[in-house]
Amino acid sequence: MRFKGLDLNLLVVLDALMTERNLTAAARSINLSQPAMSAAVARLRTYFRDELFTMAGRELVPTPRAERLASPVREALLYIQLSIISWEPFDPAQSDRCFRIILSDYVTLVFFEMVVERVAREAPGVSFEFLPVSDDFEELLRRGDVDFLIMPEVFMSKHPHAALFDDIFVCVTCGTNKQLSEPFTFEQYMSMGHVAVKFGNTRKPAIDEWYLHEHGFKRRVEVVVQSFSMIPPMLSGTNRIGTMPLRLAQYCAKTTPLRIVELPLPIPALTEAVQWPALHNTDPASLWMRETLMQEGARMVSPRATEHQSAPRTKPGRFKVSAG
Repeated sequence: MRFKGLDLNLLVVLDALMTERNLTAAARSINLSQPAMSAAVARLRTYFRDELFTMAGRELVPTPRAERLASPVREALLYIQLSIISWEPFDPAQSDRCFRIILSDYVTLVFFEMVVERVAREAPGVSFEFLPVSDDFEELLRRGDVDFLIMPEVFMSKHPHAALFDDIFVCVTCGTNKQLSEPFTFEQYMSMGHVAVKFGNTRKPAIDEWYLHEHGFKRRVEVVVQSFSMIPPMLSGTNRIGTMPLRLAQYCAKTTPLRIVELPLPIPALTEAVQWPALHNTDPASLWMRETLMQEGARMVSPRATEHQSAPRTKPGRFKVSAG
């Protein structure tokens, strides 16, 4: 079918090529033979009067024209799929939908375990694919390549989102650490060796590192790990300390001897939120999963109501903001 001279089937071809960046893989993804795919590429080039792709080894490298086309083509196809093709009501009990979700190990351990248990009861055919938090999550949301992103609300982009649950940051150390005295002061916090977290390929610092840097402080970092859940094993048998969310610290304290104390830094509370592509706003399956996530989030007890139940508590020292 042609629309103003353009065979609309070619949009499916272009989207597959932009996604796979390989002619054979793109042809396989939309059930075309390789000769038919090559012919479709030739027709695309003729219509748009641009090469669209060049070869670098076996990889297709899009031209600037192809890059500009990628987003509107994907959005048009998603709109057709969600608004016209997927018109039937969503029945969780009968669905075999797979939800692709970007989330951290922290969210997986303290929150999503409850979601998985509930979905197994209410929608046994529904499955999940968990993806690590990456630096290109905005592009994945824009293209609709993921269903949800769960991360701190402060980092979220323009796509629609909703708050799930709150948490606070605490300081943790090995249960045998005798150097951590009471009250735990900011001066002592700065004098001790730290296990710090840096996220992703760009090594983004955690909020505690950012906060100290903003106020002109530099602590002694002895170990750098990729996620908060890796902090407790790096404290074992040492006098190091780490900063992590309370919910995760309490979870880890079930299997690792940890001492949890109040953090002598006025770091704001953490709000975890769920975000989804704007194109999925009216998708019945997305609406059902959103409601499930928000209901489970509402069941999470405020961290201040159960603060530090897993370990002895110390009062924070006064924090003076003065560089040097």
